[in-house]
Amino acid sequence: MALKALVVTGYGINCENESKYAIEKSGGTAEIVHVNKVLENPKMLGNYNMFFIPGGFAFGDDLGSGKVFGNKMKFKIKDQLDEFVKAGNLVVGICNGFQALVKMGLLPVPDFQQRVSLVGNDSGHFEDRWVILKTNKDSPCIYTKGMEHLLVPVRHGEGKFIPKNESILKEMRENNLVVFQYVDENGNLAGYPYNPNGSVDNIAALCDKTGRIFGMMPHPEAFNIPENCPYWIRGGIKEALGLRIFKNTVEFMR
Repeated sequence: MALKALVVTGYGINCENESKYAIEKSGGTAEIVHVNKVLENPKMLGNYNMFFIPGGFAFGDDLGSGKVFGNKMKFKIKDQLDEFVKAGNLVVGICNGFQALVKMGLLPVPDFQQRVSLVGNDSGHFEDRWVILKTNKDSPCIYTKGMEHLLVPVRHGEGKFIPKNESILKEMRENNLVVFQYVDENGNLAGYPYNPNGSVDNIAALCDKTGRIFGMMPHPEAFNIPENCPYWIRGGIKEALGLRIFKNTVEFMR
């Protein structure tokens, strides 16, 4: 089966073109659709097998990043999203999209109950830097198969991951729902600037138990050619590492 993604846009989302490019460069197809069209005709989800929410600043991050967008999804097309998920389709949220997924309650458990959040960075300001991520090899995540580490950029003001309580964090650990963690050059968990936002347990990405719903704060779609990375000039970067996420997705659907 070919990957066919619906990439939403509108109201401050600004990474839709990069996302479409990364999907199509990896062998899938993607269509950029304004969120209003999805809300007006949620049955259109049936024409796709991936729902992709890119990064940006949807609705100006009013009420908190991703909150307004998440509420619109949750209270207007909840039943259709639930049907889409239960049919085994894919859902991905990057940065602002990740914020929306956790706030509408699709991650870490897709039951529309919010258990975790992404809040203001400990640094108190917007972080725009490249980070190293360590992959949880025991995660069921279909997007990260065969990956050990990933070098990608972050660009966010509210990326600090926090669980509602310790029991939720414990459940996530037990089920290996933490997909990526921020690490230093030696692969060890470390504080700022390696952990750019102060996330609990250095958590950078999550999936659900099926591994098909996935959200991450860093931007893999922004590393779609080697020259995107500032370190390419040193000669060590030969591959657009961010595309590994998308290539895994295309291969999974095949």
